[in-house]
Amino acid sequence: MAGQFNGSPIYILREGSQRTAGREAQRSNIMAAKAVAGAVRTTLGPKGMDKMLVDTMGDVVITNDGVTILKEMDIEHPAAKMMVEIAKTQDTEVGDGTTTAVVLAGELLKQAEELLEQEIHPTVIAAGYRAAAEKSMEILQTLAVKVTVKDEDLLRKIAITAMTGKGSQAARDDLATIAVNAIKAVVDEDGSVDTDNITVEKKVGGSIGDSVLISGVVIDKDRLHPSMPKKVIDAKIALLNAAVEIEKTEVDAKIQITSPDQLQAFLDQEETMLKGMVDKIAASGANVLFVQKGIDDLAQHYLAKAGIYTVRRVKKSDMEKLARATGARVVTSIHEISNEDLGKAGLVEERKVSDEKMTFVEECHNPKSVSIILRGGTEHVVDELDRAMEDALRVVGVAVEDKMLVAGGGAPEVELALRLRAYASTVGGREQLAIESFADAMEIIPKTLAENAGLDQIDTLVSLRSQHEKGVKTAGLDMDTGKPVDMLKLGVVEPLRVKTQAINSAAEAAVMILRIDDVIASKSGGPGGAGGMPGGMPGGMGGEDFE
Repeated sequence: MAGQFNGSPIYILREGSQRTAGREAQRSNIMAAKAVAGAVRTTLGPKGMDKMLVDTMGDVVITNDGVTILKEMDIEHPAAKMMVEIAKTQDTEVGDGTTTAVVLAGELLKQAEELLEQEIHPTVIAAGYRAAAEKSMEILQTLAVKVTVKDEDLLRKIAITAMTGKGSQAARDDLATIAVNAIKAVVDEDGSVDTDNITVEKKVGGSIGDSVLISGVVIDKDRLHPSMPKKVIDAKIALLNAAVEIEKTEVDAKIQITSPDQLQAFLDQEETMLKGMVDKIAASGANVLFVQKGIDDLAQHYLAKAGIYTVRRVKKSDMEKLARATGARVVTSIHEISNEDLGKAGLVEERKVSDEKMTFVEECHNPKSVSIILRGGTEHVVDELDRAMEDALRVVGVAVEDKMLVAGGGAPEVELALRLRAYASTVGGREQLAIESFADAMEIIPKTLAENAGLDQIDTLVSLRSQHEKGVKTAGLDMDTGKPVDMLKLGVVEPLRVKTQAINSAAEAAVMILRIDDVIASKSGGPGGAGGMPGGMPGGMGGEDFE
């Protein structure tokens, strides 16, 4: 990039920088974004296919989960990276609908490309898209159905919808029940749900049907000493965030020992101190002890002698879960420990789960933290189960928090398309075209669902539209017959937030990518780097005029 001054060129960008401007920049960005959407498109819906991703280390991931696929792919293009961000946001906000959001964004950009061809300015398209997204939010509110924590049947259907197509078909009814019961256990008084209070442990071995929900916490550690009891019934649990060992002094202290008796006295003193610590713990009435830090060998011996089931070096997050599940308080000093600080559980036991010993804290009275153990034949199956369960938990949690549902199976999208077209005609002007394009883009979801199920896209869309025009708002695609069916009756439902978040973030990302008309990429390595401009563009490089 250079200007002329007295015949000598002035360089503004360092040599080797690349610049694409105007229509060219938009074209390349839209192409990249469409490519990302195309990559995940085939995984959408219950009949979607899986992707196998192999990383540089040769590790294999087999998944159907949009965000996992995009995270694992090594994406270079800056516009494509924005599509990955959409999926990540969708995942952190709602946990499901990541593929939907990316496919929608890709389709919005594809529609925008056609408008750009007709000389419609990106700003006009952006305004139309924003208006359409706002209108979509209003329309979705009218399509939503109420749900409460008590509607177990509906919540189970939400979980099943989220898991469908994630490789857990066989046992998804049992898994959905596990997910719903887990969420019901951890709902706070104010109705909020933090899925971090649900521990999901993956263990290879057994079959998917062996997965269980434990009303308490499972900790991936075994007891400290073989002579400790293996099983404690009616456990009184102490949680300690301190080391059961003699503290070394902070300051360098010297102790002069001149006779063997003094040395013995010194060692005896250490022993007495450790014994005193263990006696303190035993005196509180605790028969199970979880310690976040280390435990001295001698203290282990005394703890075993006192018959206290002990686990050491427990993670901080696990300590918090134990506190929530058993009602114990985490104590930071042994001298402070008292009976009031102890938690209760019906049973604490060490069990072997496929080669590994784990500690089960079960039968808690009102556990605000629970655990799920997922089993499966191979590592890849268990990993994919874990992702499916993660989605199901998040989605049921969101539904419990928001108390709103919409039908699935492409029903809301077809209804949105219909209502947005009617809205577009009231707007007029060039924005009307953008709103109509937005409506067309919505229909990519039912089209893709049909395509992935091996059905004809156009026939399906036509039959869906005719149902919606007759006023059947919840008519969606029955994947097995290819006919429009009332999705609420079929039990295909998702939380409202999955849809609102997907449409909002897709619209925002599409608008952002559309508004870029200049890409300037710096190259490392100063003068004499990768020389020149791509395609030998002239110095001035103004993009075409759009107006």
